[in-house]
Amino acid sequence: MQEKVYSIVKNIPRGSVLTYKEVARMVGKPKAYRVVGNILNKNYNPEIPCHRVVRSDGKMGGYNRGAVKKREILQIVASLEQKSER
Repeated sequence: MQEKVYSIVKNIPRGSVLTYKEVARMVGKPKAYRVVGNILNKNYNPEIPCHRVVRSDGKMGGYNRGAVKKREILQIVASLEQKSER
């Protein structure tokens, strides 16, 4: 399951996010959203953009480099996306 999760997350487009539940559904295990979170929490490969996975209630969720860092990354990417749309 770990490799499937990594593959899905690796393919989330820059500027987009998925929820842990969406990733779990895409893996074929719709109730395994906590497992998805645990898998991503253990990932330190920078090629897997774990910061692009958020909670379904709109909150950030965990991040192995800290919630503040996750928020910063998402804000930077959102800012860059807005600038490129102009």
